Amino acid sequence: MNQSPQRTSQPLPRRRLGRTGLDVSILGFGTAPLGDLFALLDDATAIAAAERAFALGVNLLDSSPLYGHGLAEHRSGTALRRVPRDDVVVCTKVGRWMDPFHGRGSGSNFVGGQPHHAVVDYSYDGTMRSVEQSLLRLGLDRIDLLLIHDVDVWTHGADAIEQRFREAMDGAYVALDKLRSERVVKGIGIGVNEAEMCVRFAKAGTFDTMLLAGRYSLLEQPALAEFLPLAQTQGIGVMLGGVFNSGILATGAVAGAKYNYKDAPPDVMQKVAAIERVCRAHHVALSTAALHFALGHPAVASLVLGAQTPQEVERNVAALSAPVPSALWRDLKAERLLDDNAPVPA
Repeated sequence: MNQSPQRTSQPLPRRRLGRTGLDVSILGFGTAPLGDLFALLDDATAIAAAERAFALGVNLLDSSPLYGHGLAEHRSGTALRRVPRDDVVVCTKVGRWMDPFHGRGSGSNFVGGQPHHAVVDYSYDGTMRSVEQSLLRLGLDRIDLLLIHDVDVWTHGADAIEQRFREAMDGAYVALDKLRSERVVKGIGIGVNEAEMCVRFAKAGTFDTMLLAGRYSLLEQPALAEFLPLAQTQGIGVMLGGVFNSGILATGAVAGAKYNYKDAPPDVMQKVAAIERVCRAHHVALSTAALHFALGHPAVASLVLGAQTPQEVERNVAALSAPVPSALWRDLKAERLLDDNAPVPA
């Protein structure tokens, strides 16, 4: 018999997520690794990672049909059935639905996952189909947050982005706005890799939350100038993904370090090495500094971090309670390794 995960007596701090009325833990559980992103995981380990997150006070789970072409949602659903439904804020995405009658093909970056083809579809009907499939995979009758996924140049290329943006606003946004008005979901938003697209969507529609990956981190802060102030003005709750920039802010500037899912270029390696040197002088791990910095902006509600094992979850949670001296941020700014205008933790 499966037992419910043991709860911690000291839950993680929580912050209000924009206009959703939801309070989310400052650390969210990202499920891309549960879709066999980097390695083939066994079900028990993958599900145990989610369970451990819940036990340590994480109450935000973020998934997507894309992650393992449905596998991450399947595994997440198993973990969610072991805790009370109202204990977890469940977020997933639209923009792709899975075709079970055709093979996965070569267009996936996941090393494993389900043998289903991901169909990119930002239409109204495609969005509703995606939501229905996600509910079935998760084993739920409701989802708290729905995000329009990957409407960015990174995913679709410069030539296609205008068409994709129009499709998303004319189709997916209309569908999600209807679900929100019917109180089927508590909040709608987007999940992208570019701050510029966050700004475009924020000006084009009424969104409650946005998940931005990789563009506000200890390494780089392009979201600082326009998007994050706009989010504050509009009451958009910001979730940040990719705060390690695909790995290099966790591993440091070591051989094979990853940046934007590829080997880090020399200029990035050089900057990270300089940041790491300052962190070392203050006896702070680079990864710890990266987490604390990302939470320092008042627009940010939660950091969505992926994990493959319970031990990874434990390390991430422990890092949030590690002390970071204010002199660290002062020295990084003095050496022009950090934007002068970037807010830092108190």
